[in-house]
Amino acid sequence: MRFWIDLIWVPLALVLDQVTKYIVVQSLPPYEPQSVMGDVIRLTYIHNRGAAFGLDLGGPVVHTVIATAALGLLGWMLATLPVGARLQRAALAMVLGGAIGNIIDRIRIHQVIDFVDVGFGDWRWPVFNVADSFVTVGVLLLAITYSRVSESDADEESSAQGSLTPESSPASGTDD
Repeated sequence: MRFWIDLIWVPLALVLDQVTKYIVVQSLPPYEPQSVMGDVIRLTYIHNRGAAFGLDLGGPVVHTVIATAALGLLGWMLATLPVGARLQRAALAMVLGGAIGNIIDRIRIHQVIDFVDVGFGDWRWPVFNVADSFVTVGVLLLAITYSRVSESDADEESSAQGSLTPESSPASGTDD
């Protein structure tokens, strides 16, 4: 049962992404920044034809194919996780939900709707959306959890190697 609870992030990310995009399309004029917190946070409705952060990897069809292949990889990663890997499962579910949200846009309108515009003065982060936020948080959580797994594996390996020192070895001939 817990396995499915960890996956709640998929529909949560998908619904939040699609609802916010619908509201933005219905209420904001395209390409006209609307201040939320001065110039630091704005809502700017744009269409992103590229990949993440507007990168152009060869057009909308290529972006859709790459994103769909990534979905397959994410599904495989989810299916092969150990039962106790709850945080990794939740993180993958966040990435999966966000990816599906952006793929829906690519299939429906051949581009992605972005609207969160953050920056200071002339420096602006590329405009993004709720799906991108879920993907980013999910990837960061995965990086943290996988680095923890690597560290704990290294700790276990070094303690296994260090547990048979000559002083503690049964063959050392010491009496306790």
